Amino acid sequence: MGSIKNYVIKNYLTQSGCQLDLTVSYRTYGVLSSERSNAVLIPTFYGGNDTDVQYLFAPGRALNPDRHFIIVVNMFGNGCSTSPSNIENEYSGTKFPLITIYDNVICQQRLITEELKIPKLRLITGFSLGAAQSMQWGALFPEMVSALLPICGAARVAPHNKVFIESAIQVLKQMPDFYQGHYTSPPRAAIAAFGHVYAAWLFSQDFFARKIYTSLGMSSPEDVVQFTKEYFQKSDANDLIAMADTWTAFDISKNAKFKGDFNKALSAITAKTIIMPSDTDLYFRVSDNAQEVIAMPNASLKPLRSDWGHAAGFGMNSNDNNLIDAAVEELLAHKF
Repeated sequence: MGSIKNYVIKNYLTQSGCQLDLTVSYRTYGVLSSERSNAVLIPTFYGGNDTDVQYLFAPGRALNPDRHFIIVVNMFGNGCSTSPSNIENEYSGTKFPLITIYDNVICQQRLITEELKIPKLRLITGFSLGAAQSMQWGALFPEMVSALLPICGAARVAPHNKVFIESAIQVLKQMPDFYQGHYTSPPRAAIAAFGHVYAAWLFSQDFFARKIYTSLGMSSPEDVVQFTKEYFQKSDANDLIAMADTWTAFDISKNAKFKGDFNKALSAITAKTIIMPSDTDLYFRVSDNAQEVIAMPNASLKPLRSDWGHAAGFGMNSNDNNLIDAAVEELLAHKF
């Protein structure tokens, strides 16, 4: 595993109007070919960091660090790249500005071109908010992207999806140990409450009804709740809020290039694209992706038939992983 690296962008002006220095934290795996033609980008997802996406690649998998130069980029707000928890100026903690999916991708593009000197990416893939970043990439920089595989994500937040994440954040904020974001020690009860709400949405109804959780060594729905409670304890509470703000604001057309014209943004994505939603996902619905594909000139929709809900793209079962690998192989076979 490669060491963590940091790329600093001075005086970046965010879409929300704040000017600040931003650090893009990233990790690479494998070796860049002499033609610089084997680079694959994977942006992180909500609550995840660069090590959490390792389930998407390994020797013997479709994405293989023995063949591909894999760049994993931490999204802003996740505690690795610039976040409320690690910025030491007037923007720390509750004062952290909104950093959009657009901001993330603009900074990632600078990393790829200015720091890594890579002219084109063989593939961009990602799960959930990582998928959103991949679609923003395809719209903004079509000439740099050969193929896209957005997994369990979308090109904009849906109204119901927005209500979900805002509800979970409101529960976090109401807990006494959150102290309106001015805590001096980790507000573990607040984060646990957030995780409790999250459990009902990460997995599908059938995941619980069919007791699929037993395949993970869990014996009850309460164990599932405990899993999500514990998973988010690695995150800072204000970081969770910052990433949620990124989530609720995302729309690949909300920028100066597309001026809110969603179909125009989608039609700009010329890369060979396979969109892979889960047919039981409670966040990002197949019907939303089906509408997106209509406007995209070189895209197909291949839903995962899975009882795992949103977690179908989270690397937790071999069947869904194999279907994702098949899609990766199809995209990598596409002419570069």
